[in-house]
Formats: sequence, C-alpha cells, structure tokens
Amino acid sequence: MKRNFKYVFSIFLAFFMLVNLCNLRVYAENEIEVEARSAILIEPNSGKVIYEKNSQEKFAPASVTKVMTMLLAMEAVDNGKIKLTDKVTISENAKNMGGSTMLLDTGEIRTVEELLKGIGIASGNDAAVAMAEYLGGSQEAFVKMMNTRASELKMTNTNFKNCTGLPAEGHLTTAYDISIMSRELLKHPTILKYTGTYMETLSQGRKTPIELVNHNKLVRFFKGCDGLKTGFTSEAKYCISATAVRDNVRMLTVIMGAPTYKIRNRDASMLMNFGFSKYESKKIIAKDAQIKKVNLNSQGDRYYIVKAAEPFNYICERGSECKIIQKLKLNPAKKNYKKGEIIGECEFYENNKPIGKVKVYSDRDVRNLRFFENLKNNFKNIFKHSI
Repeated sequence: MKRNFKYVFSIFLAFFMLVNLCNLRVYAENEIEVEARSAILIEPNSGKVIYEKNSQEKFAPASVTKVMTMLLAMEAVDNGKIKLTDKVTISENAKNMGGSTMLLDTGEIRTVEELLKGIGIASGNDAAVAMAEYLGGSQEAFVKMMNTRASELKMTNTNFKNCTGLPAEGHLTTAYDISIMSRELLKHPTILKYTGTYMETLSQGRKTPIELVNHNKLVRFFKGCDGLKTGFTSEAKYCISATAVRDNVRMLTVIMGAPTYKIRNRDASMLMNFGFSKYESKKIIAKDAQIKKVNLNSQGDRYYIVKAAEPFNYICERGSECKIIQKLKLNPAKKNYKKGEIIGECEFYENNKPIGKVKVYSDRDVRNLRFFENLKNNFKNIFKHSI
C-alpha cells in the first residue's frame, strides 16, 4: 500500500512541476518588459523578428553608428580594396575628435587592424575618423558612402551625419535599421575578434602604450557575447547592438534610449536569453556526408558519389519540425572531375525560401565515357543479357 502511495505521489509531483514549468514559460513569453525607448530581438541567420518595441521609431544612435563605419571597413578588407596591414597616418582632424578616443596623436601611423580595434573595443572617435578619411578621402565623403550603403540595405529610416555618432541634427536611425546593418556586419566574422575582446594593449611605435577597454561589458559578463557596439550621448541615452552565440545559435538585439547603462545591459541580456530559450541549432547535413549517387551509365555500375564539402546547420524554433528540401546544382560545363574537386552546390530550402547552401565534391576521379566507349559497353550488355 505504501509503495502504491509513493508511486501516485511521485506522479502527482511530476505533473505539478510540469504545470508550473509551462506557466513559467508562458509568463516569460508574455511578460517581457523592456524599459528602453526602443528594442528589437532577431535571429540573425533568418532575420526573423522575435521581439520588438518601437523598432521603427527614429532615435539618435550615438556610437552604435560605428557599426556602419566598421561594416564599410570590413567590406573593403574582404573585397581586397584595403588590407588589415595597411598603414594609416592620423590627421589633425582625427586627433581632435571629442568624446571617447583611443588617444591617437597627429602624424601617428596605425594599421587598419589597429584602427578597427580602436573602434570596436574603445569606441574611438579618432579611430573612426581616421578610418573614414582613409576609405573616403574625407569624413564628408565617407558619410555619403555610409548613406549610400544604408540605402542599398533598405535602411529606410536612417540618415547619417557623421561616422562617429557624436550629436548632430538629423543624425537618426531606428532599432530595426541598426539590426539590418548589424546582420550585414556579422557576415564578416573577423570583426568579432575585435568587438569580442575585452582588453587590448597597443604598444608598437609608442612610448606610452594604448590601453583599450571594451565599452561593452556584456563581452565579459554575458556568456557568448562577442559584439557589437555600445553608444551613449545625453540625447541618445544608452544604446547597444549586442550579439552572442551559444550552442551554434546566435542572437542579435538592439536597445535604444535606455536611461542607464545597467538597464541597457539588463534589457539586452534578458532579450538574448529569451531568444536562446526559443531557438536551437539542428544539424541538416554533416561534412563529407553523402548527398547523391550519380550514375554514369544505365546499368549503374559506373557512378560517383556527391558529398558535402562543409556542414550545414539550421536555426529553428525549439520543438518545431524543420521541413528542409535540398536541390543539387552541379557544374554543367565540367566533363571530368578529380577526386575531392568542388563540382557544384547543394541548396537548402524551407517553404520554398532559400536558407543556405554548401559546396559539394566528387568522391572519386570521374571521366565521362566517350561515344565509342558507350557503344562498346552497350554491345557488351546486349551479349551479357542474351547469354
């Protein structure tokens, strides 16, 4: 009797805990309270908006502006227009910038990479202007480049007046638009080496080393945080474009107009934690996995295997069923393949929307049969079947 009672009690207790767990989840989804003026949370791989508050309302972005400054710099690096090792001479104009700086001197020579560290870690206005002058010739010309890129990215509620985020009339954007340029910057993962660094010392060529400390304290205190940019002015209040990755899932949130930096960090942390609770990474295909067997003749005794050259994971909502369709596209111009050679791509779709692709390779040397070889094989098969 006692054993039956314990069994029934354990079932009841498990049911009670499950009900409370479900209630806790509903509360978490329905009772998120962001104190900042504006916010957005997105899953950057798909761009899906998970949470938003006044995300289309225009506000001053402060130094979060530098996301675009870093984006144009990284695009120039990855397109081969400039190199991380390029040397930049610091102008008087850059040196005299107010606000946060990395304490550069007029005539000092720094590399593009060091300037990116100064922008991404210390939010250096001097570094941002030096980068703008190097890429655009002048800050004014660079600002035109910024607005052109914003237009290309369909940041329809954005107008840049400078590359730093210092107060300027009409220098406005939205949390949604910041999320767009932040997603674009994430396509250049090298930047995370800088924005995800908490402290850095630059000493080469200087009597007094430059000590850089990240303005984004989440990099140190929030698990997985590796960027992107904070900002503050008396007009903008406390802003941030924050991103973090856990278990192959990345979250991106933008907070604008928080009354204190603690509230900004709390709001950003809460939203990213909420995103991680909602999404998971599912392995769709592993590296070197077989995708398709391609027959080279009608008998099927001559063939090659198409394999994935890289893995593909897809971020989806927890508990949801991902119905992924794959389409193989081989290079039609090639007649012969070598073992391990990239021969095309495998594209992945969900609900007829492209969600990603991987390169594919042949598992062996392949030589297409010529006409007479085909004819010879056909005769052989005829005789084989007639015996």
